[in-house]
Amino acid sequence: MTSLTLAIVVVFVSGYLCIALESVTKINKAATALLMCVACWSLFMVSPSSYITLAGGGANALMAQVGEIIKAHLGDTSETLFFLMGAMTIVEIVDANGGFNFVRDALKTRSKRKLLWRIAFMTFFLSAILDNLTTSIVMIMVLRKLVQAPKERMIMASLVIIAANSGGAFSPIGDVTTIMLWIKGVVTTQGIITGIFFPSLVSMLVPAFLLSLGLKGKLPAEDNVVETAVSAFTKTQRKVIFWCGVGGLVFVPVFRTLTGLPPFMGILLVLGLLWATTEVFYRSAGEGDTMAKRVSDLLSRIDMSTILFFLGILMAVACLENIGVLEALGEGLNTVFGGNHYLVTGMIGVLSSIVDNVPLVAGCMGMYPVAPAGDMAVDGIFWQLLAYCAGVGGSMLIIGSAAGVVVMGLEKISFGWYMRHISWIALAGYVAGILTYWLERTLLFS
Repeated sequence: MTSLTLAIVVVFVSGYLCIALESVTKINKAATALLMCVACWSLFMVSPSSYITLAGGGANALMAQVGEIIKAHLGDTSETLFFLMGAMTIVEIVDANGGFNFVRDALKTRSKRKLLWRIAFMTFFLSAILDNLTTSIVMIMVLRKLVQAPKERMIMASLVIIAANSGGAFSPIGDVTTIMLWIKGVVTTQGIITGIFFPSLVSMLVPAFLLSLGLKGKLPAEDNVVETAVSAFTKTQRKVIFWCGVGGLVFVPVFRTLTGLPPFMGILLVLGLLWATTEVFYRSAGEGDTMAKRVSDLLSRIDMSTILFFLGILMAVACLENIGVLEALGEGLNTVFGGNHYLVTGMIGVLSSIVDNVPLVAGCMGMYPVAPAGDMAVDGIFWQLLAYCAGVGGSMLIIGSAAGVVVMGLEKISFGWYMRHISWIALAGYVAGILTYWLERTLLFS
């Protein structure tokens, strides 16, 4: 490894540590990721000829060639970013216009165990359609209306984290990491659903069962009163908005299959249809003059710091890919674990509970090439397990996933409490899911 390559690696690792220790440094991880990205590529430009072969033309041609490389990576990254921005806007529109009110009505019950199981399944399937972060926010807001006792709500909120991460793992649009793998083309919609659904379900069912053992009796009657939300829309219009938004998200993989267009084009189609539908509804409600302001307000709620974080981290990982570090690291992991994909991906899942799973998955996509056949082929064991482990593994620590971090903030669940009471339960579900996948491959696909 040359001194320049080592310097780029040191910058990346230092930035990675700052991202992981965001709660200590008090510096937004998006700022760190952007600085890390620019620093890595700036070091790359010190001697780009060390990493790329110049066909001829001198320094100007070399600069142009590097520019084309960066543009190519930016194009791949932009597909993921536009997809996320479109999906986040769709969810905001549905939520702001009362589209999720039915969730509260469907969950209402006084039995603690029944409520826990309803929360588990509702979160699991909603996360597969929306994303684990948005689903967690929706479910916590619902929980606050239904459960007042701190202990019961902390237990159910912890299950929301586990179920959201499990539900996002088997869907091509349920988690940022699965979106990345799907857009990259290493997993297909049918492949990831059929291969990962049952392991993901088991990883949710085992913790739900263990947590339900500690819940007995009924909730107080006054805790279970559902408030009626004030909305400019009728109940029928809210249902139309829900099905237009959520049904549209489900349609995106179908749209890609039918047209061959990138997934973000399908998201833009759904966003345009939903936007137009709400405009028509507001006009019929006599509030057409305020629609532009309403949409502007909704767009301003999109978490741009998260988008910029993904931009910085994915482009920094692209730099590591270009200098050959990721390929060497992949070969090293295969050597240490003897090429056992269950051990390699299982370890990645454990790491995803400590550090962000986005750079982990981005790194793996650069470390391991797609093979025409075998375990590394499209929908092969490695890629399906990577989707499962990176998504579900984040549940083992409360800081290991976006869902965990947002629930930690909303419900003030401490890192220590979660680790003592929930981590081993999440680990049990994680391992059970891997065993389920192994049984699937052994019995059904052997």
